[in-house]
Amino acid sequence: MSDIIEKIAYCIEFGKINKSSPYPPNMRGEDGADELTKQALDQGTDPDAILNQGMVIGMNRVGKKFSENKIFVPQMLMSAKAMSAGMEHIKPFFQSGSVKRKGVFVLGTVAGDLHDIGKNLVGMMIEGAGWEVIDLGVDVGAQKFVDSIKEHPGCVIGLSALLTTTMVNMESIVEEIRKVSAETKILVGGAPVSDDFCKKIGADNYSSDPQGAVDYLNTLVA
Repeated sequence: MSDIIEKIAYCIEFGKINKSSPYPPNMRGEDGADELTKQALDQGTDPDAILNQGMVIGMNRVGKKFSENKIFVPQMLMSAKAMSAGMEHIKPFFQSGSVKRKGVFVLGTVAGDLHDIGKNLVGMMIEGAGWEVIDLGVDVGAQKFVDSIKEHPGCVIGLSALLTTTMVNMESIVEEIRKVSAETKILVGGAPVSDDFCKKIGADNYSSDPQGAVDYLNTLVA
């Protein structure tokens, strides 16, 4: 791995967004993911290498730390912001086709539920793992998920819920998705959700943290 790609991974791991960002303190005044990604591209570094050997590696480190309770939501959000800053420079290469996404992940908080922090964290982690993320927002009914499958054939669906009263809506959404696309992979997550519940409603995967979702998605493209 080149020095600049390793620096990008480090900036994402520790949440160094740009030069003016005060966090982390030991990198005050230094270039962040924003500037370094632009510099790497200007130097002719392969954008695919920047994504997969820099950004994805950095977010993988973040996900591992989070799942081991070594960092918490605020640090994870800083890392996600650093990744997003760098990703802005990579996006034109997705549009031109010179950098390929691993796939499309469509997620939303299910109908009746307005909570989005967990959903947002999962989306950031999965985007950082090299997937295109379509975020449908909160209070999302079955029809929106079904429409997304038609619009993005082969996509993977993610359902989030924070309340026991709304997680039951996952079952009807899974049923509606299965009617139109039995082969679509469906991930579920959220505080009240469990692996047993996942199996009961016929979803494909449950994870208690964002890294688990990333690990499962990676098995689909291995």
